[in-house]
Amino acid sequence: MSVFTLRLIIAALLLAVVAVAAVPLLVLLDLASGGTGYGLCGDGLSDCATGYASGPELAIGLALLLFGLTATLRVTMRIVRRMERRREIADATRRIAAQR
Repeated sequence: MSVFTLRLIIAALLLAVVAVAAVPLLVLLDLASGGTGYGLCGDGLSDCATGYASGPELAIGLALLLFGLTATLRVTMRIVRRMERRREIADATRRIAAQR
């Protein structure tokens, strides 16, 4: 896999992290302005019937998803750094060999 491909994967992971973090904010903003929370509460906030554990369940799910995306992002960035370091060492070795 090339460094360019891995950088595209990093960009996609960053966008996913931002999207997952922004979803609760967007739902709250929609509910606060009298909307349905993008379908979460069909008749608005006044007639919203959600279960007792719906909020914590959603929060835990989003937190786990964010942790998973962040871990994947970190591993991918380490792989990119390792590949770049190996390429720099190979280039330096070629330069030293060419000087002799």
